[in-house]
Amino acid sequence: MRFVQVPSHREVIHGGKVRGRIILADGTEPLWEYAGTVKCVYVDPPFNTGGSFVMRQKVGEKDWAGGKSSLTVPAYSDRNESREAYHAFLRSLIYSAWTLLDEQGVFFLHLDPRESAWARILCDDVFGEDHFVNEIIWSYQSGGRTTKRFPTKHDTILFYRKGRDMRFDLKAVPIKREDNRKNHMRRLVDENGRTYRTIVSGGKMYVYYDDDPVYPGDVWTDISHLQQKDPQRTGYDTQKPRALLERVILPVTLPGETVADLCCGSGSTGAAAAGLGRSFLMTDISPLAVLTARRRLVDCELTVDLPSAMDGGEIACDCVREGSVERFCLKACFSEGGKAAGTDRADTWAVGELKDGVFTACSVSCRSKQKPALAPYLEMPASPYAAVEITDVYGKRSVWTRVL
Repeated sequence: MRFVQVPSHREVIHGGKVRGRIILADGTEPLWEYAGTVKCVYVDPPFNTGGSFVMRQKVGEKDWAGGKSSLTVPAYSDRNESREAYHAFLRSLIYSAWTLLDEQGVFFLHLDPRESAWARILCDDVFGEDHFVNEIIWSYQSGGRTTKRFPTKHDTILFYRKGRDMRFDLKAVPIKREDNRKNHMRRLVDENGRTYRTIVSGGKMYVYYDDDPVYPGDVWTDISHLQQKDPQRTGYDTQKPRALLERVILPVTLPGETVADLCCGSGSTGAAAAGLGRSFLMTDISPLAVLTARRRLVDCELTVDLPSAMDGGEIACDCVREGSVERFCLKACFSEGGKAAGTDRADTWAVGELKDGVFTACSVSCRSKQKPALAPYLEMPASPYAAVEITDVYGKRSVWTRVL
């Protein structure tokens, strides 16, 4: 059976209760459709390092199952014509975030120490100096260590509110109590068996129970960078841990409210929001980022705005009808010099209906560490609009319909 590529600008996946949307877009352009509807915007933009960043992409079943090789694909460039150009980019991002927020909404801008001072001036200009809430220091120990100066081991997260009526609940993010009082505080046990410590200061006794919750300040040392073998890792450079995003999201949102990220990268913001029962809206200028985030979020009620490729590739796919169900079998895809390359370059594939450029998935198979192999068969109700969608390891999405 022969399949031909067709244009598609959007994908819809009915995967779960949490709603989300990922858009291939420049985050500096305001999303007026969502203006005033978002409760929290987190942005982790390029840091103006002058470098280029990659994604280490697993290829085929063997790599996902623990193979030693992988493909390195360009993810995004952090090169700017000038520092002034970078600051203009930042200001546009900040303004776009401001337009999305409702009057209770809050904004978090994540940068490194080299640009955070300038960023605060820009945020003051857009949000208002009196709407500054916190400068959060995220301190970590991973990475290299220079001996030419004190090593830089922190990022800065600027926290602003849009209006005066910000909702914030610190009790939503309790942390583990560090046992750092035993050297200078007396340890006792009360009649109920609870351990507590006391100290006298200024003629007054202070009592601290060991099992009472404690809450983070504005210096976060208890959240580490993702380790090399962390199951969260996607291979996307500069990926942030979900724990960091959860601490940002929980105090300022309620279940069902919307969290946005205008430079979504690997999709950690969406993954954290979905795990907490929040809706999400994410954009990125990189197709690879959009598809990396999509792979992590296919269990959601998901809309993905990403134009499909029209590059003249080929796929080999069989389709058999059994009663009211059609079964598709993907055998090969993505020609290379006119030669079929099996399915190793396929990262995900799906079957569904294509109408007016919108592909609505009925069944989806994604590679993962737990399931490195793509499903050989996918089924859907028989339909004259049936189509096959494939996303590959290079960040390309393609949609195919059969020629009967």
